[in-house]
Amino acid sequence: MTVAEQLKTDLTAAMKAGEKDRVGALRMILSELQKDAKEGAGDEIAVLRRERKRRLDAAVQFRDGGRAELAAQEEGEAELIATYLPKELSDAELDAIVAAAVAETGASSPKDIGQVMKAAMGVVAGRADGKRVSARVQGALQSQ
Repeated sequence: MTVAEQLKTDLTAAMKAGEKDRVGALRMILSELQKDAKEGAGDEIAVLRRERKRRLDAAVQFRDGGRAELAAQEEGEAELIATYLPKELSDAELDAIVAAAVAETGASSPKDIGQVMKAAMGVVAGRADGKRVSARVQGALQSQ
């Protein structure tokens, strides 16, 4: 079952249960997935990550603006989106992937970060944030 199909099923259940906030959030996510599919990309995980990041960024902005209730709503939507994302890699798993990428590319200095990132991100496949992977790669290359 694709993420979009699961969202449709969950949307129907939320509508029957009368959960207005959840229905609105699910409709928005489903709309973004459908828009992405029409544009030809069709990468559901990337769409979900992007939308989750948007919600978290908006929550920070609302909190800075003194609107805690809107920040809480955005954070709730981000948590809802996170339930449809694959499980994040643990630090140990990520370190193993980075170490393998460093060995594979033969990287020896921080100048080689681009090559290592390319190799590592191919294996990570959306199960970890790019910033997190980058920090691990930088740490691995600096310790050599």
